[in-house]
Amino acid sequence: MSARPGAFGYLWRHHRAALIALGLALCVALFFVVRLAVFAVYWADPAHRDQRIEGWMTPGYVARSWDLPREALQDALPDLRPGARATLAEIAQAEGVPLSEVIARMEAAIDAARAP
Repeated sequence: MSARPGAFGYLWRHHRAALIALGLALCVALFFVVRLAVFAVYWADPAHRDQRIEGWMTPGYVARSWDLPREALQDALPDLRPGARATLAEIAQAEGVPLSEVIARMEAAIDAARAP
């Protein structure tokens, strides 16, 4: 298609639905490209790898930081439903145990998963 004057006007008049669908698809694709770039930059930073476990972290964050599959940490938190986004502090509060106990279980699970 050439870039002659009026080409967009022609498309808008005759193929409006397709042009809108294309615009929406490009916006969605751009969203995921930006999201991918942000995650790649964030996790490429060595400061985010093997971080000391703290209460604000979610099990998924701990798994990603320690480069483990989420399932490797699932045994440490048996009451946690898959896909839950609760922080470790919230999990400890829900279980009625100190945060240090939940962190100790996470560290034990990490050691078990990384053992040869």
